[in-house]
Amino acid sequence: MRTQDNPQPPQPGEQPVLRGPSEDSAVYDWVPTRALRRAVGMALVLLIVGVTVGRLDLVVLALPFVLGAGWGLAHRPHRVPAAELTVDTTISAEGGTVLGRVSIDNPDPAPLSGVAVRTPASRWLRMRTGAGEYMAAVPGRSGTDVLIEGRAMRWGRHRIGPVEVRGYAADGLLRSRPVRLPAVTVKVHPVAQPFEAADAMPKAAGIAGTHRSRRPGESGELAGVRPYQPGDRLRRVDWRVSLRNRELYVNATLSERDAEVVLVLDVLHEAGRSAGPAAASVLDTAVRAAAGIGEHYLHRGDRVSVLEFGPSARYLRASSGHRQFLTLLEWLLDVRVWPSGAAPTSRLLSPRLLPPNALILFLTPLLDERSSTMLAQLARTGRFVLAVDTLPEGARPAQTSEWTELAYRLWRLDRANLIGRLREAGVPVVAWAGAGSLDEVLRDVTRMAAAPRAVLR
Repeated sequence: MRTQDNPQPPQPGEQPVLRGPSEDSAVYDWVPTRALRRAVGMALVLLIVGVTVGRLDLVVLALPFVLGAGWGLAHRPHRVPAAELTVDTTISAEGGTVLGRVSIDNPDPAPLSGVAVRTPASRWLRMRTGAGEYMAAVPGRSGTDVLIEGRAMRWGRHRIGPVEVRGYAADGLLRSRPVRLPAVTVKVHPVAQPFEAADAMPKAAGIAGTHRSRRPGESGELAGVRPYQPGDRLRRVDWRVSLRNRELYVNATLSERDAEVVLVLDVLHEAGRSAGPAAASVLDTAVRAAAGIGEHYLHRGDRVSVLEFGPSARYLRASSGHRQFLTLLEWLLDVRVWPSGAAPTSRLLSPRLLPPNALILFLTPLLDERSSTMLAQLARTGRFVLAVDTLPEGARPAQTSEWTELAYRLWRLDRANLIGRLREAGVPVVAWAGAGSLDEVLRDVTRMAAAPRAVLR
């Protein structure tokens, strides 16, 4: 229990986020309920009728209403209850638990016959306790807590509240003005879908990393055997070749460097139905795939940047390490699909956003001609680009008619032709299927990167 004179601090791991108005606020007072109006009305009717017709029994029947209302009003509180919304600030992930509580204090000696707490929440927070209406009695100079517990069903920023608290006193004859607590935003990070890529990067041009480059340097990747030169380390000497040729030969190695990966999210259109972990829309697939791909390459020491293909061109600069992965998850929380008809930015071809040696993974449902045009332009400029198809396998039109099936089949044929034209233009297209789904295509991109080719500048 918590009292007004000695409030308890919040529990570890929790932070008091928002507090309602103070107890002495003149705005929050007590108002009569329908029960008080009925009691007063019934007593007046019985008294007037009894006195008018001279019926003493009617006057006696009015006494319980008068005495009950008088007793309740004599013990009415003078201050409204105080409320505080506390939410666990620990960031949750999809499928994780969201915890919080609404703490209610009764600073008045008079007890509260009931306190009604209404806590709305986002539809992506499946609340187990504390949601909707909750009623509890609170003794005088005491308090109670309404626990809030739910499960986060989808990534994003979700709201709990605004919370509305009303106190009932004098045996339900009085009701306080509502104490409103502003909503609290809960961050739910996307679950990174498992992703692994065993092949090397098309062009590793960083300083130090795990990818084999085409430049000589110190590493364990053998490139060949060459004659000894001044400055070569003695441990590099290949004694078998040296004895056979009667002169010193050393093992030549290729340096291992890091690479840069650019994740481009197509936010021009949405398709499919989002239903939490059970079903994923285009945006869900793109966000979860970006989290998985980013986690994989960042843990290998590569640099990862992310940007949106849309009107705003939101951009997360390239960096590496675990801190960049946490920043990536935070950046993905604000990804949204723009209204239909919004023109994408033309800054995507900027060398600052898309370095020439970076591997570009373009996550797109291929629902807009502007997306395929941008992919073809990126390929013509000589960049290493890979289109990752994020359209769900069972995506169907929302509205149906007798021509829906025929139109859907024609659209599928047209989309297959589009994918074929992209591949002819040098843009590999692969459907996202989690771990290992990009290995074969990345192998082809790496092989193409090693071959000479003409590009448009």
